[in-house]
Amino acid sequence: MKLKDPNTIVGLVLAGFVALTLSLNGGLASVSAAAQNGRLLLAKECSQYTGVPGGFCTFTSTNLAQIRVGSRVYYSQAFGTPPGLDSNVVLDDMTGLGNRAVGRCTLDAQTFLGLCTFSDGTGELAGFEARVDVDCRPQGSPCTWDGTYSFRPLPRR
Repeated sequence: MKLKDPNTIVGLVLAGFVALTLSLNGGLASVSAAAQNGRLLLAKECSQYTGVPGGFCTFTSTNLAQIRVGSRVYYSQAFGTPPGLDSNVVLDDMTGLGNRAVGRCTLDAQTFLGLCTFSDGTGELAGFEARVDVDCRPQGSPCTWDGTYSFRPLPRR
């Protein structure tokens, strides 16, 4: 077959480039699946939280597949100084596969209201960003996290 029409040649070269790009990226489905965002609703219980650095709470409900029931959030600063919590945090899905996100949480000791933000992660949580309002009223009840999340498409780490 002879190709004399320049538009046909350009079209074939472009189609080949698109096919090569998709094969290198794992196909169209994986490219579009990497970007997602929406509402984040979580509940956690803190019966094992001691208030000291390294303390954790465990998630009891979640609407996001990457944060499973049984995942934990670990706090690196102690509760109480200043009154409440202002701590770096690590969210760990506890699968042992390195699926973690890093962020910061605050909680007022008088109102038991606060805020958590997450800026990135590893494994299934790579590119994870979130901003959630924290409500731990009444004290001793499960805390709720209600906010938004997104995943930025990132190269595999």
